[in-house]
Amino acid sequence: MILHILQVLSAHFRAYIQALEKLQLDIATSNDLIGVETRSTSLFSRGREPLKNRSAVFALGERLNVLKEIDQPALIPHIAEASSLKYPYEVLFRSLHKLLMDTATSEYLFCDEFFGEESIFYEIFAGPFAVIDEHFNSILPNCYDAIGLMLMIRIVHQHQLIMSRRRIPCLDSYLDKVNISLWPRFKMVFDMHLSSLRNANVKLLWEDDSHPHYVMRRYAEFTASLIHINVEYGDGQLELNMERLRMAVDELLMKLAKMFSKPKLQIVFLINNCDMTIAVLKEAGPEGGKIQQHFEEMLKSNTGLFVEELLMEHFSDLIKFVKTRASEDPNGSNERPISVSEVEPIVKDFGSRWKGAIELMHKDVITSFSNFLCGMEILRAALTQLLLYYTRLSDCIKRINGGAALNKDLVSISSIMYEIRKYSRTF
Repeated sequence: MILHILQVLSAHFRAYIQALEKLQLDIATSNDLIGVETRSTSLFSRGREPLKNRSAVFALGERLNVLKEIDQPALIPHIAEASSLKYPYEVLFRSLHKLLMDTATSEYLFCDEFFGEESIFYEIFAGPFAVIDEHFNSILPNCYDAIGLMLMIRIVHQHQLIMSRRRIPCLDSYLDKVNISLWPRFKMVFDMHLSSLRNANVKLLWEDDSHPHYVMRRYAEFTASLIHINVEYGDGQLELNMERLRMAVDELLMKLAKMFSKPKLQIVFLINNCDMTIAVLKEAGPEGGKIQQHFEEMLKSNTGLFVEELLMEHFSDLIKFVKTRASEDPNGSNERPISVSEVEPIVKDFGSRWKGAIELMHKDVITSFSNFLCGMEILRAALTQLLLYYTRLSDCIKRINGGAALNKDLVSISSIMYEIRKYSRTF
């Protein structure tokens, strides 16, 4: 009788697995890594595989739903197949294990009640366990989907909680074994992503374009996905690995930036990539933590550098004077005191073209930055800094002997403030 039940259950699970396999949507191959140059994974190497699933390699999207639907009934394969539906492997994994949990629970309770001993359950389930093991052992070595693997790790954890609430211990060792096999595979695939960044060919990856790079977008989506999946788990080991990934992408980003010949373009490239990364991390929720904070600091420091570069392009004489001379006492014992003739060209030059220069700065910012709001924040920071420089120049002139003669050429602070407000209203 036990042998018959074993055979029936084994056949049942084998048939279910075979039906599930037809529904599998392939997400990732060994080439789908963060740092791999996009042209190296061409249509030719993929055969006729549709490219629409490529985004799922790095972005979580709706895949998180599998954890929200953890206790939903198992998939009915023929209905899904009739509707031409395909699923990422973690959906099939949850479904198979939901069937296993429900079948094991009823069989365990039956064995306990009918035979009075639970050891018979393990005899009956030796067959189904072997069938599932065989299937899983064929899937796992070919799985390069880090997000899918992490989702499966979380599914196992949820299933352990469900069995614990049911007070049914019969799957404890089996679920532990699955968990122990998933972690090393996840670590291996994660390390492949890490190596792809560390060993990336900068010359192949570089594009003469200062907008966000596709490698940074992949990194941002991949990081946001893992942060989102693990928000309730606080896994220290994973956080450590995420930090290693962040350091590797930082290094690559700097190498890509240095490929631009102009320092200003290097800064624009870094700002655009930091801004995009922060936006993607924020979409995943407020849990971006240390990683998000790192990119925010990087954005802030590069914004300061860009502001100085932009102002130096248009107001270099003004800035050089303010930085080197404006803090001196005009009536002091300096060998070369500040004179009207020294500042007059600066004042007249500013007065003749400051509005046109601000308009050029505005155009520069609009074309340089992918995110309009980020660009406008940077423009506002530049105009505020310009106002500070000009205020210091005005204060200095007040202290110069005969400085009053330049009053007619000075632009009033209120006029500059009005212009700043005009550009501030554009967002």
